[in-house]
Amino acid sequence: MKRKEQALIFELSRPGRKGDSLPENDVPEVAVEDLLDSKFVRQDDADLPEVSELQLVRHYTALSNRNFGVDSGFYPLGSCTMKYNPKINEVIARLEGFAHIHPYQPENQVQGALELMFDLQESLAEMTGMDEVTLQSAAGAQGEWTGLMMIRAFHEANGDFKRTKVIVPDSAHGTNPASASVAGFDSVTVKTDERGLVDLEHLREVTGEDTAALMLTNPNTLGLFEEDIVEMADVIHRAGGKLYYDGANSNAILDKARPGDMGFDVVHLNLHKTFTGPHGGGGPGSGPVGVKKELLPFMPKPLLIKKEDQYTWDYDRPKAIGRVKPFYGNFGINVRAYSYIRTMGPEGLRQVSEDAVLNANYLMKRLEPHYDVPYPQYCKHEFVVSGKRQKKMGVRALDIAKRLLDYGYHPPTMYFPLNVEECMMIEPTETETKETLDAFADALIAISKEAEENPDQVLEAPHDTVISRLDETQAARKPVLRFEKEQ
Repeated sequence: MKRKEQALIFELSRPGRKGDSLPENDVPEVAVEDLLDSKFVRQDDADLPEVSELQLVRHYTALSNRNFGVDSGFYPLGSCTMKYNPKINEVIARLEGFAHIHPYQPENQVQGALELMFDLQESLAEMTGMDEVTLQSAAGAQGEWTGLMMIRAFHEANGDFKRTKVIVPDSAHGTNPASASVAGFDSVTVKTDERGLVDLEHLREVTGEDTAALMLTNPNTLGLFEEDIVEMADVIHRAGGKLYYDGANSNAILDKARPGDMGFDVVHLNLHKTFTGPHGGGGPGSGPVGVKKELLPFMPKPLLIKKEDQYTWDYDRPKAIGRVKPFYGNFGINVRAYSYIRTMGPEGLRQVSEDAVLNANYLMKRLEPHYDVPYPQYCKHEFVVSGKRQKKMGVRALDIAKRLLDYGYHPPTMYFPLNVEECMMIEPTETETKETLDAFADALIAISKEAEENPDQVLEAPHDTVISRLDETQAARKPVLRFEKEQ
């Protein structure tokens, strides 16, 4: 029945209906053939639907209600920090002085916007323990690449061309080795030990004269703080390499610890995660990059600086890696992050981390009797559980994720990190209430019981969604990527 309803929503067109009222064309008409080669000119009118305005509005409103977002439900994606985005940020970002300016305007007309960006750079530098920050990178992955390009430029400026390797933990975000490859490096994997932390002895083995950098997330993707971080920094620095900090998990350490104090030389932050820029849907993002003084000459240009009482762009940077994004970064996301930081203040940001860590540990302990917890020590903002015991009953982690949809929850991150069998990575964030956490835990506990007593209930899930269980093989090999009108 639900599939039929899905089709009916799209079959609304009737000849003669109209959903628009456009003004008369006051632009001189030009023959299309004068602008385009005839092979690009349509010979027949497009077969567009003919619907009323009300039908059009209801159609897209109905589709939007089927989207899942943090405003409509709990979104426990591990390593993604899908936290609530305060609406005051949206109000601030829409102020005329921010929303209606243009990057080509003279600097003297946009001093307020430049001041906001400069203050944001200063705030992020203070939070991370870095000496300078650029807001140019459009997202975390581009921030990774930007940081690695600066590290590469630093080594090459010193005539050190033999440093071709970037060390990446086996639990790292997939963007880490990808960014290293795009930046021209080879990736070397360092193992995770039985504690869920970087194996220090293995790190010593893979570190050498060809080491350009170690890319590290701390807390790591298992939600654990690297206990040996000072020794790890010493190993890399003694070998002449640099430490790169993947800031995707910064929600756990705000006003508690700073990457610069841990020994990191470069850090990127995800403003669309930690600092409440809207996350998901393909963007926009913002991935500011901070560096220590040694790497300052290689930062992307232009760099926003303050001269006396004026804010200006510094293009005179001969060692810079160049521009990594058109204009000056995703300004609207930067405004939202600035609003969030100023609203929260140091004490509020500290509470963010405290509550995120508390929520994660509470949820982990509630699930521990029902799912395998491979690393039961105190976690930070996220944790992993394994569906190994459910797999013995024929129910995979993927089946559990599908069944969660029937309970109204977006599933957690599945099968990542790769070094945990049947992995589910859960990050509740600080913005969820105890009642929400309990309800989510109750759902996972109920699914665990279903896997034992009635596994078909889980294996055939989801039951209550618009689209039922897909054939995974067919969906991968023959995906249906667009709607085709029934003939």
